[in-house]
Amino acid sequence: MNELVKKIVSLALAEDIGQGDVTTAAVFRKNVDAEATFIAKEAGIIAGCDLARFIFSEVNNTLVFESLIEDGSHVHCGDAIAVVKGDAGAILTGERTVLNFMQRMSGIATKTHRFCEALSGTSTKLLDTRKTMPGQRYLDKWAVRLGGGTNHRFCLDDMYLIKENHINVAGSVREAILRCVSHRSESGRDIKIEVEVETLEQIQEALDSGGADIMLLDNMDLPTLKQAVKHINGRVKTEASGNMTIERLPEVASTGVDFISVGGITHSVHALDISLLFE
Repeated sequence: MNELVKKIVSLALAEDIGQGDVTTAAVFRKNVDAEATFIAKEAGIIAGCDLARFIFSEVNNTLVFESLIEDGSHVHCGDAIAVVKGDAGAILTGERTVLNFMQRMSGIATKTHRFCEALSGTSTKLLDTRKTMPGQRYLDKWAVRLGGGTNHRFCLDDMYLIKENHINVAGSVREAILRCVSHRSESGRDIKIEVEVETLEQIQEALDSGGADIMLLDNMDLPTLKQAVKHINGRVKTEASGNMTIERLPEVASTGVDFISVGGITHSVHALDISLLFE
């Protein structure tokens, strides 16, 4: 497990356990071996089994976690997901932290999968955004991948993304792009430049600058979006964004955009209902 995930898990366990699990300490005066099963209480895509295994090992390295299905798999209500065996007190101590992560990640993976299904038969890919749970972006984006989506940038240093406020400060689309081109050259980093555009005039200005790799077509209605993609004509990659519901995805994809970004797959998520039941 990478260092960032280790830090996230460490903080989550410290937050939940505090000075110690007093209830478990009171009820279990000695070690009692047990077996508990994760059960899906609703249909969806499971994500977080690999993380659960790591969390339980951090609580007690003698616990044995066995996945019954792989992360990214579909489950129905009542399906067994995984089994954890070992000291009952340790299982109970780690239970809530494991479930909190698994339920959120599975909810993200499930919603992402539904959105990707709406794009089936097209060449358009679904992108996530930075609208994630603070401190848990790596896990949110991991869940997106398990649901079939594609990660956009993880953080601000992954690529240049020129938004409306950057353009306002720079004075124009062209000037903002040229400043990023210059900064990239000075830094020596080979990262892409994406620019948000709202009108056909801004698109032409961006094309004339010659520096943009991707255009973010923001909040355009369908006729304008079609015009935009046609005008760009494959010279740069295109990403559509803004109020993207699952119902809109097929018609937006029909315009020929390369990507559709949806913040809702991570910022407004229904946690999948999962229980941990002792035998």
